[in-house]
Amino acid sequence: MNNWIKITINVSRETEEIITAILVTAGSGGVEISDSLDYLDLEVNHGENFPEVEQLDTIEVAAYFPEEIVTQDFISGLRDKISEFGRFELKTDSLAEEEWANAWKKYFVPTRISRYLTIVPSWTDYVASGRDEKLINLDPGMAFGTGTHPTTRLSLWALEEVLRGGEILFDVGTGSGVLSIVAAHLGAEDIYAYDLDDVAVRVAQENIELNPETKNKIHVGAGNLLQGVTQTADVIVANILAEILLLMIDDAYKLLNPEGTLILSGIIDNKRNLVLEKALNTGFQLEASMLQGQWNCLILKKTETELFFG
Repeated sequence: MNNWIKITINVSRETEEIITAILVTAGSGGVEISDSLDYLDLEVNHGENFPEVEQLDTIEVAAYFPEEIVTQDFISGLRDKISEFGRFELKTDSLAEEEWANAWKKYFVPTRISRYLTIVPSWTDYVASGRDEKLINLDPGMAFGTGTHPTTRLSLWALEEVLRGGEILFDVGTGSGVLSIVAAHLGAEDIYAYDLDDVAVRVAQENIELNPETKNKIHVGAGNLLQGVTQTADVIVANILAEILLLMIDDAYKLLNPEGTLILSGIIDNKRNLVLEKALNTGFQLEASMLQGQWNCLILKKTETELFFG
């Protein structure tokens, strides 16, 4: 059994995205973020077993690396890069792969995401409460993405708003594959899911197999954003870091059909205007904007028709 090193970093909230990018670039096999703000204003019986959380000014970013690459020089290099962005605390822990993959499961239970969508862990027995309830069977494993984080919820709500049936859809940075599976349930006909991480590609394919009614609609493969893609789409959705979203907006505009829709999520408050400005300058029009906590989701349209808001 492989061992992994968990590197936990406490940093200021505003540096979350850049610290995450540093860890991913360094070769992390998975990153999770614990932010006390995510536990504010949650409804009772929300679907998860939330612990009582003290509200802090800092967040915790945990990254997982294969044991063999974590040397003293590796840690020193990380410290040097992270120190450029302010004060931080760093600690390391060793854990087995099985321990890593299963430790979070006690917090992941069947969760009603919207009026029609329920995320169901693959190891639980859950029966739909009505004919309209769509069950999304999921085991995110080491890819991360249970559908319960605000950025994923916003993406799912946006898909419910946009999809009408029969669309060609690109899911960029698919992770666990949850957005592709939901899109298939909502009527998208031809879905292409891309991720740069080989683990995510494998896990997404496994999750699609758990949802056999969607499997013939979804094609999963390795891909660096939209590089090398030539086919056009009606809808493109991406739930990733704002800095990474900026890199794909031009390609998204070229690949979207006329009147096509771009859904961008994973945008923290202080990066919203940056991403929106780039999208507007590229030619998109803002159709809708959603906010949960400090997270934003933008629904953008490739259209010649001026959009009006009542």
